Amino acid sequence: MLIPLNGSYPADKRIAGIHSIPVAEDGSIVFVWDKYEGALTTVGGRLDSDEDIDEALDRETVEEAGIVLEARRIPFAAWYWESTDTYTVFVMARIREYRELPEGFETTGRVTMNLETARELIAKLEGDGLRLQLLALAEPLYVREFK
Repeated sequence: MLIPLNGSYPADKRIAGIHSIPVAEDGSIVFVWDKYEGALTTVGGRLDSDEDIDEALDRETVEEAGIVLEARRIPFAAWYWESTDTYTVFVMARIREYRELPEGFETTGRVTMNLETARELIAKLEGDGLRLQLLALAEPLYVREFK
């Protein structure tokens, strides 16, 4: 179940995953291509046992997209996993720098586009689902904070 957030991390359950929609200087957003899932997806993953949210997101964005994010990250949605009673949280953040995309991870490249193109591509590739719902929740934040 996808839950809207208003800029704050949920505190009622453990956060087990962190994902981002990185925003470039020109206002475009970045998704990555997941070769196992065969889909465009947000950048992120699970927290390791010794990591906090920011450390996990920093590691995941470099591993999956070769991106370093700015420190300001705005939570806008959480996915509740009933099976584990945990959340995966989604944030938006500006890109501070690009690095070489590492090899050996589940993603094969970053895809940079505007929100309209992201909506159209995802709708065509997978229909109405979680990623379109995420973009609908992200768009007001994007307009308010990043445009």
